[in-house]
Amino acid sequence: MITTTTPRLMQQFLLALVPGSIAMLYVFGLGVAVNIVVAILAAVILEYLALKVRGLPPTNLLDGSAVATALLLALALPPLLPIWMIVVGVAFAILLAKHAYGGLGHNLFNPAMVGFAVLIVSFPLAMSRWVPPFADLGFLQLMSIKLGAPIFDAVTMATPLDDFKFRSSVTNDEYWTSAKNGNWQAWMIVNGTFLISGLYLLYRRIGKWHAPVAMLVTLTILSTLSFDSGSSNGLGSPLFHLMSGATMLGAFFIVTDPVTSPDSTRGQIIFGIGVGVLTFIIRSFGGYPEGLAFAILLMNGVTPLINYVEFRL
Repeated sequence: MITTTTPRLMQQFLLALVPGSIAMLYVFGLGVAVNIVVAILAAVILEYLALKVRGLPPTNLLDGSAVATALLLALALPPLLPIWMIVVGVAFAILLAKHAYGGLGHNLFNPAMVGFAVLIVSFPLAMSRWVPPFADLGFLQLMSIKLGAPIFDAVTMATPLDDFKFRSSVTNDEYWTSAKNGNWQAWMIVNGTFLISGLYLLYRRIGKWHAPVAMLVTLTILSTLSFDSGSSNGLGSPLFHLMSGATMLGAFFIVTDPVTSPDSTRGQIIFGIGVGVLTFIIRSFGGYPEGLAFAILLMNGVTPLINYVEFRL
């Protein structure tokens, strides 16, 4: 029996995020756990204050939407990101993207992606510094960085998307050293885990399959057509695009948001294709290595038009 109440759906949604969270913790260390704890605490406090100001019952906190937003945002943030920046991102997600539009069910843009976009535009350097996979970074050193201590290059590494995008004139054969390959394989673990969890959600019919499948198929087609087998101008293989960055987290846990995506099946397919096209364009030709958040937000803005056209047809 499939439940339809918001708290039960959110419970299933949050449970599905647990394996991916564990995979990220395994690969990137305790910074992921700190991000999750800080984001959830900030979201719950800000959600409570927003409900109080709006004269709504605090029991609305139990719907789980604030925690879901916080967890999605936390999983998209670098493990070394300072705590105060995490709070800023959560504040924009909860107060601006959600409650300024009327609260749960009324927001035009995905709150977690709004928080992420604000942070990457405002603090691009901090948002590009990730811990090397399986790095031995002590808890005290980690917390000193997250509380504002300077970050040294020796304890950071670019993501595969970032590193590959700005590799200059290096060919594929020259680029894929053992260290580079190890970095990407770590991200494959993360994306593979979110893929399995996402398929479980679709199996339980928590979210529609049309948008994520359309997005992933579009991304696969575009990366296949542009793949030149390894020149310095190559944009990366289909597998590289599918298993890097936040591809699977975005496809199955963000693109499927029923509030900010179209209502109809055809609209969902159009939405997914749009996200896939924009993600590939921004990754390949834009100024940011990961274009998924901006792609989702742009398509969120188009969703009312898609719904309107679908209604008129």
